[in-house]
Amino acid sequence: MADETTIQRAPEGGASSSGAGPRTGGHGGPRAGGPGNAGGQGGRKFFRRKKVCKFCTEKIDAIPYRDVRLLQQFVAERGKIVPRRLTGVCTTHQRRLTKAIKQARNIALLPFAARY
Repeated sequence: MADETTIQRAPEGGASSSGAGPRTGGHGGPRAGGPGNAGGQGGRKFFRRKKVCKFCTEKIDAIPYRDVRLLQQFVAERGKIVPRRLTGVCTTHQRRLTKAIKQARNIALLPFAARY
């Protein structure tokens, strides 16, 4: 016969071992100002303009690795290449841009990483 006093239960209102307490950074619950919400009432959706490739609109085929001012627009402060979803550059131009940035880094026109 099992003794009922040895059975322990987790407190119902406290934090459990799953980490789903109120102070954890878990996913759950509605978020104010999330995607599709303009922050106001009325159910109005947020409209984001489609990003257009800068090189396609200006009809630039070759991306010169010596044009540091152009390339710096696509390199973050830390020295990382900014991804396509943030810049709006098309796939083919992103590949050419990456090659040009790497060439400029190799001949010391652009830094590999930021200075601290």
